[in-house]
Amino acid sequence: MSNPDGQTTDASDLSPEQRLEPSNTRLINAGIVTINNMETLRACVAYENANQQRIPILRQLKDRASEIRAEDD
Repeated sequence: MSNPDGQTTDASDLSPEQRLEPSNTRLINAGIVTINNMETLRACVAYENANQQRIPILRQLKDRASEIRAEDD
C-alpha cells in the first residue's frame, strides 16, 4: 500500500535500512516490533552488524527473534 507521496505504508515492505536508520528511537523500535519473520530479522541483524553494530539494537533484535520463535511453537 502506498501513500500519496509514493512511500510504502506496509511494514513488511521495509528494508533493514529503513527499519534501523531513523534518528528517532521510537521509529527504530516500531521497525523492530513489526518484524514478523526470521528472514527479515536475519536481514536486519546482518545490516546492523555490517553498519553500526549498536548493542542495544542487536539486543532488541535478539529479543524479537525469541518472540517470533515462541509464536511459531
